[in-house]
Amino acid sequence: MNFRITLRLKLALVALTLLALPWVGWRYVQEMERFLLEAQQQALLATARAVATALHERPQLMRVKPAENSAARQAAEESLRQAAERADKTGQPAVVEEIGRESVMSEQQSVAEITAILRGLERSTGRIWVVNRELKLLALAGSLKPKTPADNGEGAARLWRDILARIVSRPDEDFDEALDEDVLGTGREIAHALLGAPATRLRNSADGRAVIVSAAHPIWSRDTVLGAVVVEETTHSILSVRSQAMERLLLTTIVVFALAAAVLLGFATRLSNRIRRLRDEAESAVDAHGRLKQLTSGSRAGDEIGDLSRSFSAVLAKLAQHHGYLESLAGRLSHELRTPIAVVRSSLENLRLESDPAQAQVYLGRAEEGLSRLSKILTRMSEATRLEQSLRSETRERYDLAAVVTECVSGYRLAYPQRSFELQPPDQLLRVDGSPDLLVQLLDKLVANAVDFGRAGTPVRIGLQRAGNDAQLVVANAGPPLPAEVQGRLFEAMISSRPDRGGPRNDGPHLGLGLYIARLIAEFHGGTIAAANQADGSGVSVRLTLPLAPG
Repeated sequence: MNFRITLRLKLALVALTLLALPWVGWRYVQEMERFLLEAQQQALLATARAVATALHERPQLMRVKPAENSAARQAAEESLRQAAERADKTGQPAVVEEIGRESVMSEQQSVAEITAILRGLERSTGRIWVVNRELKLLALAGSLKPKTPADNGEGAARLWRDILARIVSRPDEDFDEALDEDVLGTGREIAHALLGAPATRLRNSADGRAVIVSAAHPIWSRDTVLGAVVVEETTHSILSVRSQAMERLLLTTIVVFALAAAVLLGFATRLSNRIRRLRDEAESAVDAHGRLKQLTSGSRAGDEIGDLSRSFSAVLAKLAQHHGYLESLAGRLSHELRTPIAVVRSSLENLRLESDPAQAQVYLGRAEEGLSRLSKILTRMSEATRLEQSLRSETRERYDLAAVVTECVSGYRLAYPQRSFELQPPDQLLRVDGSPDLLVQLLDKLVANAVDFGRAGTPVRIGLQRAGNDAQLVVANAGPPLPAEVQGRLFEAMISSRPDRGGPRNDGPHLGLGLYIARLIAEFHGGTIAAANQADGSGVSVRLTLPLAPG
């Protein structure tokens, strides 16, 4: 069984290009996260600068005895961890009584001073600590964890958030915020601050569940760095914004894809049904009697399927016309051949029975007339086919249409002495590109029809004039109007409104090909031809419009 790629599957594959939209959204969220992280670093650095500014030029708060060995440094690290734990439990800034403190201020005054500074600048989700030049922790305030847990909603909202949490990760609020043992010794931002340059740093928490952003700023006393202020905060706020943006992006993507899938599926189904209905009608265009039916479904639609339906209808209409041509050809040939065959048969029968040589010659003459008529019928049957073949290789040339028409009218006056011809020539040259011989053949057909259908004693009027960039030739005769059943079809093959004049006085066979040949010649010249009844109903006029040659 061969795998078929249906129209609906193709549209579904095309819909996959919509995946570019969530990818662009994801890239945008990444850029937004980067900008927010840079903004957070700058905000922390500004906070550290504010605290350091409050401690500038106050060496009495920062003066301690330098550490002499690693044991003293380890004691400072331990005091840092203990201060962080106390601040986390009490929620109040913790002042560390440093080992070997030597200060001109009393301990109570130093505690009160630093406590007041840190309490005024304490952040709700941040931690601030102060170290001196000897990496001794002087004070610590705040906590990295939020005081109130995040609200995940209730009921359906909570369930939806739990489902999204499996796809889009959320920041974990349960992390270890304890300071690392070597945070003072390995902190690059602290080292840069003690060298006099503000700096920022990204590091992981002790358990690796959170990313901490820290910013350090030096504390100056004139030209000497007394210590550094370090402000820390997690990236949970940024991660929360990113998670919310990703959740909205995911939700929007699901909704858009669902709507797009529904719309495309409905459109593809409707399109498939229209195409399938068009296929069924095309297959059933021929009825049980071999006649063609015209398609009607979708013919009024303005899209490509409507165009296809109308094209099918046009093709079937031409096939029906050709089918009608073949059907009428048999009847018309039977009608046209009946008379000459009857003449030949009766002449031969009489000739067999006749013994008088003079009378026998009469019968021979009638038989020759019948054979001549049969020859004309065969010639006219192949005339249109020969003309269509010759038009493909006909050489074009530029000629004066007025001169050709004038010369032809002079010949018609001799060919039809019982008729008068009125010519209205133009007052200028009318040059066209084409074949003058073919134009003479076209004019012969029009004039022959005008003479045959014209009322006796009335002239055949031929007018030629310029109309814009075209030349218009009109052949008009007074006589009966065109029947309603042939109007609009007069220039098709095997269409004739000529009355039957059978018998020996018939002037020749008429297969309805004369005006069809005239249309072929007009189209060869790039023009059009049309026949219409005159406004007063006195006759018929045929109008030939040919484009003039450029220049």
